[in-house]
Amino acid sequence: MDIARRNNVTVTGNPQGRTVVLAHGFGCDQNMWRLTLPALVEDYRVVLFDYVGSGRSDAAAFAEDRYACLDGYARDAVEVCEALDLRDAVFVGHSVSAMIGVLAAGMAPERIGALVMVAPSPRYLDDDGYRGGFSADDIDELLASLESNYLGWSAAMAPLIMGNSDRPELGEELKNSFCASDPDMARVFARATFLSDSREDLKSVKVPTLVLECTQDVIAPREVGAFVHQAIAGSTLVTLDATGHCPHLSAPEATNEAIVSFLADLR
Repeated sequence: MDIARRNNVTVTGNPQGRTVVLAHGFGCDQNMWRLTLPALVEDYRVVLFDYVGSGRSDAAAFAEDRYACLDGYARDAVEVCEALDLRDAVFVGHSVSAMIGVLAAGMAPERIGALVMVAPSPRYLDDDGYRGGFSADDIDELLASLESNYLGWSAAMAPLIMGNSDRPELGEELKNSFCASDPDMARVFARATFLSDSREDLKSVKVPTLVLECTQDVIAPREVGAFVHQAIAGSTLVTLDATGHCPHLSAPEATNEAIVSFLADLR
């Protein structure tokens, strides 16, 4: 199988530098990292890819039974690392990709040597003693709306997820990204994302980890960032001066500074 074609893999930056893998979140693609690339390419080799069903990936490779849970996306990430023979790479995951990175690091510890989690959430659903930000009714309504009218859902949800209502162009970009996804494949990814529970997986993380949270985030509230930080021994938690769920787009300078500082400390 041609993994590079399947996942639309892009390799750029300094071929002598440590490899940084940038992994996008639900409804997005590798283009969402375009404001992060300039901060990395001089010193690091940077790998970008699209999950099957997203961006310019090979849609013919999509199989619902594989991608109905996060393990399938983690296997995508591991297979990209294997195809490039990556060792000790830094996996930077946005949103659900933060948890996909945790799973991938568990599957192939020799491939991933550090994690950066941008607005992570191990469980979106509230539970006893845990606030994920959504009730069971919230999740049911969200998924029902997405499945019945994906374009309408995208138009309504993208501005809420992005935040920064004073900069509507950001919400518009996220909406356009959502709308570019195949609705049937997006439905599968959405269910895998919003019904996931990766809280126990966090305890297995043994690599250096940076957790980036925003001051206000309707998808991953501050309590979630604190939970992730406490669950991963030795992790670093940074609260960005940013609002919304996509700080790499809404506050790229602060996001890049935190990532670059963490990478420098790994040397």
